[in-house]
Amino acid sequence: MSRVHRALACVLLAAAVAACGSDTAKRPSARKPAPDAKKVDPATAATITGKVILEGTAPQAPVIKMSSDAACGSAELRGESFVVDNGGLENVFVYVKDGLGDKYLFDTPTEPVKIDQKGCHYVPHVVGVRATQPLEVSNSDSTLHNVHGMPKDNREFNQGQAVAGIKNTLTFDTPEVLIPFKCDVHSWMYAYVGVVDHPYFAVTRDGGKFELRGLPPGTYSIEAVHEKLGRQSLPITLGEKDAKELTFTFKAP
Repeated sequence: MSRVHRALACVLLAAAVAACGSDTAKRPSARKPAPDAKKVDPATAATITGKVILEGTAPQAPVIKMSSDAACGSAELRGESFVVDNGGLENVFVYVKDGLGDKYLFDTPTEPVKIDQKGCHYVPHVVGVRATQPLEVSNSDSTLHNVHGMPKDNREFNQGQAVAGIKNTLTFDTPEVLIPFKCDVHSWMYAYVGVVDHPYFAVTRDGGKFELRGLPPGTYSIEAVHEKLGRQSLPITLGEKDAKELTFTFKAP
C-alpha cells in the first residue's frame, strides 16, 4: 500500500471516530439578541486601533522539512507561530470578548471566509469567521491533505481532500477562540480560526497592528489571543464617535 493510500485510510478512520464522538455532550449556544435589540447607529460608532507587541527576542522560526512529500515543492517554508515585524507580533486574534450583551443585531455574512492549502501549508495562518458564516477550505496542492478541526465547543471534524481543487465548506454554531486546524498527513501544517458572533474582530498584520471599527458606545473587554502565548484582556470605554488606542504586550518565551 502506498504512502498516500495509507494516509487516506487513516484520515477516513479518524473522520469516522470524530463523527461518532461529536454529539456526546451538550454544547453552549451562541448569543441571542434581546427582543428589542437594534442595529448599531453608524453616526455614533467608535473605533479602536492598536498594536500587539512582543517583548524580548522571538524564537527563531524553524525551517520546515517537507521532503516526505515531493508534491509539497522545494520552496523554503518556516513556522508562522512567531512572526515579528519591528517589535509587532502578527497572527494574533483580537476581538471584543465582553460588553456587547444582547442589545445589538448583526447581519451574518453569507460570503465565505477562505483558507487554502497551498505549498503544504495553510494560507492564511489565522483567520476570523462569524458563527454560522461559511468557511471554505480548499486544496491547491497535487497531494492528499485532510482538514482536521479540533474545537472544544463546536463539533470536531476530519475531512480528506485527496486531489487539487477539492473544497469543503464548514460552519460553526458556537463562538470559540481559537480553533486549531491541522493536517494529519503533513504534521507541520496548522492553522487557527477564531469564531465570534459579532463583527468586531481582527488578525494582527503589518507589524502587529489591528483595527476594530463601528463599535457602539460602551465599556468593553478586548482580548488578544496568540496560539503559543495565550490570552490577554484589556478594558476600554468608548463614547460616541470615539477613536481610542490599545496596546497589548506579550513576553517572548
